[in-house]
Amino acid sequence: MPLDRALLDIICCPVTRTPLEILSERELAELNQRVAAGRIKNRDEAVVSEPLDQALVTRAGKLIYPVRDGIPVLLEDQAMALAQLEGP
Repeated sequence: MPLDRALLDIICCPVTRTPLEILSERELAELNQRVAAGRIKNRDEAVVSEPLDQALVTRAGKLIYPVRDGIPVLLEDQAMALAQLEGP
């Protein structure tokens, strides 16, 4: 179930209080490749094991939040650092 775009107008990053946007298809594909390889951790230091259908990102805070069944999971410990998509 895709995220309701109207929801983006009323939610924000719980850490930085900045707007969120949908993670691009290219970045989502890269994220899921790294998830499959066991190379993505959330802020709780747990390895993310489930691929994402969709995700939200805050460029200011450099955080990615998963979207599960069309519902954004805006919990600080579930966020993933955007920097994990950079480098090898």
